[in-house]
Amino acid sequence: MTANEYQVTGMTCSHCEMSIREEVGEIAGIEDVRVSAKTGTLVVTGPGKIDDSQVLAAVEDAGYSAVRVR
Repeated sequence: MTANEYQVTGMTCSHCEMSIREEVGEIAGIEDVRVSAKTGTLVVTGPGKIDDSQVLAAVEDAGYSAVRVR
């Protein structure tokens, strides 16, 4: 199991979390998406290697920006 953590800029509420969760959740191979507007974090989990570029593009599609932190 692989887990990548990202710092997301611009989230302020549960609607922000939902938007990101929906976009990132559409990526093939992603099993779990945890988003917190309070901490500004996004944790993505999957069985294999997670493509950072796909995750970052999905976050941008949702209207936010992110960088990988772990």
